[in-house]
Amino acid sequence: MDRKSALILLLCVFLCAATSVSKETTDLSSLEPFNKADRVLILAPHPDDEVIGCAGVIQEAVIAGAQVRVVYLTNGEHNEFAFIVYEKRIPLRQGEFIHMGQVRRSESIKSMKLLGVNEDKLTFLGYPDFGTFSIFSQYWQTDKPYKTILTRISSVPYKENLSYGKPYVGESVLGDLKNILINYKPNRIFVSHPADVNGDHRSLYLFLQIALSDLKKELPAAKIYPYLVHCVGWPLPRHYHPELSLQPPQKFSSLGWLNLSLSDGQLSKKHEAILMHKSQTRSSAFYLLSFCRRNEIFADYPQIQLKSQDLSGGTPLKFSGFSDLYQNIIEDDSGAIKDCAKSGGGGVSFAIADRSLFVRIEKEGGFAKKFAFVLYLFGYNEKKNFFQMPKIRVFAKNKKIKVFDGRKMLAPAGVSFERNANTITLRVPLSVLGDPDFILASMKGYGGILPVGAIAFRKIVIKQGGGDE
Repeated sequence: MDRKSALILLLCVFLCAATSVSKETTDLSSLEPFNKADRVLILAPHPDDEVIGCAGVIQEAVIAGAQVRVVYLTNGEHNEFAFIVYEKRIPLRQGEFIHMGQVRRSESIKSMKLLGVNEDKLTFLGYPDFGTFSIFSQYWQTDKPYKTILTRISSVPYKENLSYGKPYVGESVLGDLKNILINYKPNRIFVSHPADVNGDHRSLYLFLQIALSDLKKELPAAKIYPYLVHCVGWPLPRHYHPELSLQPPQKFSSLGWLNLSLSDGQLSKKHEAILMHKSQTRSSAFYLLSFCRRNEIFADYPQIQLKSQDLSGGTPLKFSGFSDLYQNIIEDDSGAIKDCAKSGGGGVSFAIADRSLFVRIEKEGGFAKKFAFVLYLFGYNEKKNFFQMPKIRVFAKNKKIKVFDGRKMLAPAGVSFERNANTITLRVPLSVLGDPDFILASMKGYGGILPVGAIAFRKIVIKQGGGDE
């Protein structure tokens, strides 16, 4: 058997195994039924995410007589490959990218009407596709807004959108989202997942966390239901399989997922609604239609609550809130990626002591020499405006550390780390983080320039008083 035949056989075995796993029944709790008093808000990073993740939710809410609104963070204008396939030309000029966003907007309007939501219940913001995580992490209090890579646009270009003309800065996005929440007052919010590998999906979750924290005294608490779209190797098998159920990715199976079952009619409408996104399905139907299953699923990470520990007298530091270090990408044939973070499980956990946040990264089998990581730490203090809070990124490689607040490099200012065979422990003074009430934290590991693992964004609440959890 030659190499090509062997690879084909291996692929067939893999797909058969994936299919059998997808057919298994996982015990999931049911999503709470909708009722006429519900005010449902669907937050979509791009046009089509609302259908992929929540078409069943939308139909159930409409049937129950609940109010439904959909808000789109971007118009999805930077999916160049999809538009090359769809329009059979290469977009080069600024206006062509804006046209892409207008096409995707019109597709969502049509698909939502099919599901029972009229255009007046849809809000398009129009912030930059593929750029909102950079805005969240780096563009606050600046007269130089984020500028898109391909078009060099730095403000919302869509005249029909709510946010037309607003600069690409964090204050614009956060302000729009807060106004929507205040005016609509949703009690159930469906939003993209913090473990999603797409930056716009993660950033929408983060903006929502900050907006709800700012408004907690003005709004009743809403229930949050994150939905996952982009996850390497999931869902399998690809293509349209309405006979199968959608199971959580194995690496996130412990999150306590909620399940919404779809009737045959609802599934048929979801299928039709996805196909209305022709600009995307002509190139990616095999992927988008793999979400046409018998159910939809939702889950979030629990908060990590930490109390400050007293380390006097040599008391060992206790870490909490362990998050699995999961693979972002599939290992290649050369084994180069596998070489960067050696085999075995691992994860990240946290502790508070001596007015510092401690982050411990563990890896069974140890770390290769070229292993490096970037740690994102976004603090929130209810006594300060969020735009005033540091947006910290810590880059660590070998024994060197670089610390950034937004785009500005800082002196390490007490930030340090210790590297052993199987653990790396990082210390960041809380003063560097703006003395936060809570922290939104995530980590990515690299082997050279390639990502080898990550943890999703976790909310770390710093509790008052001494002791530990």
